[in-house]
Amino acid sequence: MSGILSASTPRRGLHGAARWIKHVITSSPSRFAIVVFAALILLFTGLLSLPISSASGTITPLSDALFTAVSTICVTGLTTVDMATHWSPFGNVVIFIGVNIGGMGALTLASLLGLVISKRLGLRAKLIAAGDTNPMRAHGGPVNESQTVRLGEVGQLLTTVALSTLVIEGTVAVLLYPTLIWAGIDPIAALWEAPYYAAMSFTNTGFTPNAGGVSIFADDYLVLILLMTSVFLGSIGFPVIYTLAKHVWHVKRWSLHSKLTLITTILLFFLGAAVFLVLEYNNPRTFGSMDATETTMNALFLSAMTRSGGFSVIDIADLNGSSMLAATMLMFVGGGSASTAGGIKVTTLAVLAIAVWSEARGRQSVEAFGRRIPSDVQRVALSVVAWGATIVALSTIVIAQITKAPIVDVLFDVISAFGTVGLSSGLTETLPDSATYVMAATIFMGRVGTVTLAAAIAATSRSQLYSLPVERPIVG
Repeated sequence: MSGILSASTPRRGLHGAARWIKHVITSSPSRFAIVVFAALILLFTGLLSLPISSASGTITPLSDALFTAVSTICVTGLTTVDMATHWSPFGNVVIFIGVNIGGMGALTLASLLGLVISKRLGLRAKLIAAGDTNPMRAHGGPVNESQTVRLGEVGQLLTTVALSTLVIEGTVAVLLYPTLIWAGIDPIAALWEAPYYAAMSFTNTGFTPNAGGVSIFADDYLVLILLMTSVFLGSIGFPVIYTLAKHVWHVKRWSLHSKLTLITTILLFFLGAAVFLVLEYNNPRTFGSMDATETTMNALFLSAMTRSGGFSVIDIADLNGSSMLAATMLMFVGGGSASTAGGIKVTTLAVLAIAVWSEARGRQSVEAFGRRIPSDVQRVALSVVAWGATIVALSTIVIAQITKAPIVDVLFDVISAFGTVGLSSGLTETLPDSATYVMAATIFMGRVGTVTLAAAIAATSRSQLYSLPVERPIVG
């Protein structure tokens, strides 16, 4: 009897542990997202570690393979190796597939596969998919249908994600091919580089397949404009693309989210370019040696890429310290929610700015475009900014302590990692393994952290049947 008990006890323990793990993973889409992203990173780390993935036919060190996998799945663009020479054709294909998976979103891809296989989406699958399009919905409780994308429209949104990715990347690749040839790229090489650049721009990753990167196209404005357009379309977010596809000529039908995203994105784009023009016009290493047309185009390009694009025509290390600080602000904000861009998101900035303006004018509620923004959205926006700033601060302190590098360079690369931008002062390539792992963790938290944080808040909220006495602490 004792032998039977002793044999069955471990089995019951294993079954209990399995049930607990399953409950933790499936209890909310936010936790499921973390597990899926982590699994994909491990898978792509293994693939990139294979000898066939490197151009030299040797095993890539674990720190480099892991960092590249994180940067690929989290569509960041930072790298510790030379992307143009280190990887073999097989490795480049793995990276190409990885950025498209990461760009669409792990939960969106899983839902798409489920839709293809089963031809329908159940409630749980819709909630999981909705978690990629709106973190406030990533919970299993009652769902407020006054959202950007309603549950009944999730299937249509998933179709929009797949079609927009294919159509936009395909169109950009077709348009880029002749322009790359005109720029001097070999026609055979351009067959690969055109779709590669299309994918890296739409997913806001920023990897480049050629030596010299985008800097060799500094005078080819058509290439730069195509890349900026692709980055913009990827950064506004799939819900906005879905809204534009449905109501492109009916602005009054656009959701508040779409209006805030587009207006804030365009404002930051031109404001950022103006700031770079002012700060760099007399810098001989950057804009000081250019004419007016070149300066304007490069300022616009730099402004677009600091929002999460990651391509760079000029050497970031040549920027003035003031310009690097301005760039970190743009990188911290990032792009639109449920997009291929990172950062705290433009709608977070917009909500907080509107809340500050409403408070300054003494208004009782926060309103925009004839709609009231509820307090729970404002609290989530504050939480996202607070946690983002905390992650950046801790990572900067740790990496600065490890490397003893100038704090400006460390802060720039850390915010670039958190915002999944991909621009670098040159520090990331020289990091020791310990700092590389810290930077990889920063990338991971930047890609899934702000989204899953808001989802965790919603998932852990509980109804409260009583109210405590009110007391107002002194603020400010």
